[in-house]
Amino acid sequence: MAEPRRTGTAARVTAAAAAAFVLAGTAAVTLAVVAGPGPGLTGYVSEAGVADSAYATTYRIGVFALAAALLLLAAALPVALRAAAGLLVAGGSATALSGAVTCSAGCPLPPFEAATVADLVHGGAAIAASASVVFAMLAVAFRPRAAPGLRRIAGLGAAAALPVAGAVGLAMLVVGRGTLAGVLERVLLAVCAAWASPPPPPSPCAGAEGLRSTRRTTHACKEPHAG
Repeated sequence: MAEPRRTGTAARVTAAAAAAFVLAGTAAVTLAVVAGPGPGLTGYVSEAGVADSAYATTYRIGVFALAAALLLLAAALPVALRAAAGLLVAGGSATALSGAVTCSAGCPLPPFEAATVADLVHGGAAIAASASVVFAMLAVAFRPRAAPGLRRIAGLGAAAALPVAGAVGLAMLVVGRGTLAGVLERVLLAVCAAWASPPPPPSPCAGAEGLRSTRRTTHACKEPHAG
């Protein structure tokens, strides 16, 4: 997803690290949800991280890895996408907070269940993290200076995430915790994780928009290569 600020080794390391953290975090959270004692699709993903779960540590490691991935993506975005980078920083920070503050059994949330302060902090952080990533998609999609490929991918991600995010919020307010909210939450998180997985960084000759190319790089790109 992210087009690096710089070309070369630093950009490749940043992009590769972000991709690795996305994959590792997604795998750890999925393992905790599937193998843990949670209620399956009838509950929230966060229920895998409650204190009495045998996979609570695995879940938290996965969440922190995803938080790191968002921060790395923010660092990798070009200067022209400062707004999106800021949203990803907010999303990464909120994700880390949701991993640090665990919810109680069932992760209760109003208006149907009585929630503790920790439940509200955790739930609010998780919601803020997802919203920040979705808004980052929109920030990229509607930024004219962003590369066309980035805008297209962000537009597709936003088109998939926005209706699901709205449905999740509506389900939580109208139906409450259950299969509908659980399935929709998992779909939304899958879309966000897929969008946040960056491709390999472009070469200096790729013509990335929003980046300043030096004269030397531009000249080198124009010169024909020896056959």
